[in-house]
Amino acid sequence: MRKSMGAYCIGQMISVKQAVFLLGLSVCLLFSLCLSTAQAAEILRETVPLERNEVPLHLERYVEQDGKTKQPILFVHGVTFSSHEFDVDYKDYSLARYFAKHGFEVWLLDIAGFGKSGSVKDGFMPNSDYAAEDIAVAVRCILERNQIASMDILGWSWGTVTSGRFAAKHPEMVRRLVLYAPIVAGLGAQDVKEPFHKNTWGSAVSDFQRKVDGSIDFDIVEKPVASTYIDNAWHYDRDKSPNGGRRDLLVSKSIRLIPTENIKAPVLIISGSKDPYVSADLCEEAYKTLPNQKDSQLVIVNGAAHAMLMERPYYRIFREQILKFLEKK
Repeated sequence: MRKSMGAYCIGQMISVKQAVFLLGLSVCLLFSLCLSTAQAAEILRETVPLERNEVPLHLERYVEQDGKTKQPILFVHGVTFSSHEFDVDYKDYSLARYFAKHGFEVWLLDIAGFGKSGSVKDGFMPNSDYAAEDIAVAVRCILERNQIASMDILGWSWGTVTSGRFAAKHPEMVRRLVLYAPIVAGLGAQDVKEPFHKNTWGSAVSDFQRKVDGSIDFDIVEKPVASTYIDNAWHYDRDKSPNGGRRDLLVSKSIRLIPTENIKAPVLIISGSKDPYVSADLCEEAYKTLPNQKDSQLVIVNGAAHAMLMERPYYRIFREQILKFLEKK
């Protein structure tokens, strides 16, 4: 009896050892799997040398390291601050990282005189048409690296004017175009005399929805999101930015700024209903002039404003609409 019980106990001990071994092996395998997943999800940031008219241009690439072929897209910034506005790296707010994690090779460009690009002596020189050619140089570089004929472009605010003009002039290089918060027409005639704009706290928060007292509405934008954006503005754009684009925008409201009638690629026009710079009526008017209207789309996000890529109730809706548009064959 004792013999058999002894044998039984030994058998249990062996099972426990095996169980511990197998558990340890499982933990190791799980750790390795998590590690490999984390490594696969890592986003590489690479700066690619670029220059036009002897001005160095900052061109940066975001790509997930998973060995898969990526679809390139270039993001084009607005008139006051540079391309860092697409990488507000708090929680999941970064538009650049979102698209990098959804099958895209994301490219950010700083127009001459902005952000990390080389400075310019004449702030009026990088106007909308000049910026459109900076975009053309960047796109040629990206297309050559990827050995493809065309790619996607997304412009925000003044970036819709510059990328729209680029797309109209170089239709063969554009697969799909996103005009986010498009400045379809002049914002009202004002005399812009200074070649450089003095950047202030007011400039940095001007795109956020505000309360009656002028403070940021933190029910719409999370405080750390606004802080990250503003800190980046001081870090990358400092105290001034070129005024050529602003002079182009501050003209009569009857002057059309984006040549939508000459853009052959499919276009997504997307704006917020509370955007102070953009009207839904003008967006619809622009949409109706597109040559490729059947493959194009107009989206007005109710309640969103100029900076909806950072607005808590709307940023996911915004980027999902863009992703859906870009994934169409």
